[in-house]
Amino acid sequence: MASNVNDVKRILLRSGKSPYDAVPVEQALHTDVFATNSGNLIFSDAAHKILETPRSKVVSNGITTRVADADRINSEYDAFVIPLANAFRPSFERQLERLTQLISKLKIPVVVPGVGAQTGVNYSADRLKPMQSTVYAFVSAVLDHSASIGVRGEFTERYLRDMGFRDVDVIGCPSMFLNGSRLDILKSSRTLGPESRIAINGSHDAVRKHKLGQIINRTHARYPHLRFIGQNISEARQLHWRDMSHQNAAVTDIPTHPDHPMYAEDKVRVYIDPVTWTQDLRGFDFSFGSRIHGNIAALLAGTPATVLCSDSRTLELCRYFEIPHRMLAKVSSDLDPADLYAEADFGPLMRGHHERFDRFMNFLDKNGLENTFTHGDGGAAFEARMSGLAFPPGIRPWIGADASTMGARLNWLQSQLADLTAQNTQLKRKIAKNTALPVKRSTYQRARSAVGRPIKRALRPSR
Repeated sequence: MASNVNDVKRILLRSGKSPYDAVPVEQALHTDVFATNSGNLIFSDAAHKILETPRSKVVSNGITTRVADADRINSEYDAFVIPLANAFRPSFERQLERLTQLISKLKIPVVVPGVGAQTGVNYSADRLKPMQSTVYAFVSAVLDHSASIGVRGEFTERYLRDMGFRDVDVIGCPSMFLNGSRLDILKSSRTLGPESRIAINGSHDAVRKHKLGQIINRTHARYPHLRFIGQNISEARQLHWRDMSHQNAAVTDIPTHPDHPMYAEDKVRVYIDPVTWTQDLRGFDFSFGSRIHGNIAALLAGTPATVLCSDSRTLELCRYFEIPHRMLAKVSSDLDPADLYAEADFGPLMRGHHERFDRFMNFLDKNGLENTFTHGDGGAAFEARMSGLAFPPGIRPWIGADASTMGARLNWLQSQLADLTAQNTQLKRKIAKNTALPVKRSTYQRARSAVGRPIKRALRPSR
């Protein structure tokens, strides 16, 4: 275990980046700092703020999981905190296996605040049976290093208890406690109208499997100030680079697609940082859609939001926090957000927030972790430091970018190409000296092509 300097506890946090890292958009998209979904940064930033106290320093691990780092982690850190979302799903099984291998080699406490299982809204765990042994091994490894495991809601609790685990605490998601026990949702008595500013969000799956594409288009026709907020790395690259190489590019009903009318009207954003995301949402009257953290971002900004639930991961969080929600499969394609807004009751959400906050703080205490609201300044130092940083604004459609933004894109691409050219020069020198090389000669050509494609797109006139 690490030897603490001046009794400061060093906490390693699984996150794409530190909230203090104001990463340029180009670098963020190149390295995928939010692990394909920017919603991940909302709960990891919240966890960072909550765990940072005068006696605790939080360090991001850059989302990487290297089993070979176990000895270094044991020597440099006093705890490893792993905030997760819908990690109990087939597509995340390999990552769970690597995390289990790493945890099994650690000698320090390991705490998981808020993991969830993903299945349908019927809460059937049948699709998770093939990976049950992987989940069992992961939870067992975590509980060997902590007092309990924190889960997002009722379904995940039942799923783990059915496996025989008893040290399971329902705590929701850390993102909802970014502002501590304070949560104020400002709902006007006025109804939504054509002048209202409405944010909508949704995944490609929700468009493929449900009526979300039609809902987006009809809402756009009714509300000219509608804005779509995407979260996927593929959506961000479509906006910033006009990169259509991902399979999501086949879904034209998502407004991040260049053929969608909202793209052409500059009514689409993807945010690299939660701080700019929530700041922008303060100017909206309402948010709705199938993205749980897209709507949590609105709630944290004080903006009313309703979730259209399409799976267990969204449903169990909405039920736990009492967030207004409807089942996406049951809503009409002619859904009017004014009806969602009128029926939304935020009283239960706000009245129960303090109790849920206390439950989360008790979970941290049980697992030996201090928090800024009980043991620190309530996050004042965190907020002060964040306010002094310059974060990039939300990524806009290619057509809506100004000259300075376009220049920044091209400069970054050219710098990457220059770096690759320099690497190629060094490579040729090593070859000339008959130096043994660990890479194939084609590595440079492939990398140069990968950078060259967005440069060509950047120089191509907009349609």
